[in-house]
Amino acid sequence: MEKFQDPGIPPHRLRLADTDPKAAKRAERQVALLFGISVVGTLIFLVAYFAIDLGAGESTIETIRLQNMLLGLGTAFAMLGIGTGIVHWAKALMPDHEVSEERHAIRYEEDRQAAVRIVDDIVEETGIKRRPLIRNTLLGAVALAPLPAVAIFGDLGPRPDNKLAHTMWAPTDGKLKRLARDPDGTPIKASDVTIGSAFHVIPEGLNELHEGKLNEKAKAVVLLMRLDPASLNPSEGREDWGYNGIVAYSKICTHVGCPVALYEQQTHHLLCPCHQSTFDLTQECKVIFGPASRPLPQLPIAVDDEGYLVATSDFKEPVGPSYWERDMHERSINS
Repeated sequence: MEKFQDPGIPPHRLRLADTDPKAAKRAERQVALLFGISVVGTLIFLVAYFAIDLGAGESTIETIRLQNMLLGLGTAFAMLGIGTGIVHWAKALMPDHEVSEERHAIRYEEDRQAAVRIVDDIVEETGIKRRPLIRNTLLGAVALAPLPAVAIFGDLGPRPDNKLAHTMWAPTDGKLKRLARDPDGTPIKASDVTIGSAFHVIPEGLNELHEGKLNEKAKAVVLLMRLDPASLNPSEGREDWGYNGIVAYSKICTHVGCPVALYEQQTHHLLCPCHQSTFDLTQECKVIFGPASRPLPQLPIAVDDEGYLVATSDFKEPVGPSYWERDMHERSINS
């Protein structure tokens, strides 16, 4: 069979940086600038993450948006600076000539020595030894780049332990907490809740907190609805957790903690907009669709002497997503 003729390697086309030392120096400064942008991006992320305090209870939506914007921009510049810097370095300064080598039989010691030579050639071709500006800025960018990830991973701990097992709904000095409208904090009377209505609810007194307000609200927010009592099917021991068809359930989805904010009046379904978990209000918020694995925790309620709705106790189980040791916490709450 006739063999194809080897066309060989095409002629090498020199770049401007290959023939003009000033162009090479300019490209070197550009690469260093891109690595410097990466460093600045990482610093922006760290400043936004640590300097903007969202836990003092005085945070506004503008503050949260500002922090999110700075975190996003910082991460983008940090990653984009390194990526574009390395690409520009390779295209403008590293050797770009094509080579071809004949394949040869494997000989372990010879292969090891050949691999060492290849690594040495690569290091030499990058020019990192003779371009300290690029080397130093790259080292700085690479050293700082993982810090945002470390900071974010730090927020995965410590473990929740019993922090999600107790909320502001627990009675204080024997006094029951009234259910109040979110966000104005005005108490709700049972007569205010008509069949088919839904209220977003917080504990009375939450708005008066000076510290930790957002954290407490994130755990205690509740959806309050009224149905025809005949459509409810309370399990044994929960017959008195509602009042004349009025029931209250945690607003925090048991999947990943998104706020369950959609109520279908006709079907009596609660929907989580994040991942479409659906809970049936007539079956104690049992999961009927979606990735959530647990029903929404129910808040036991009653009516006080003035007709206001009150929580008779805290939730009987931890609110929010499933997590390790949750079963142990449920047993400790119910015991």
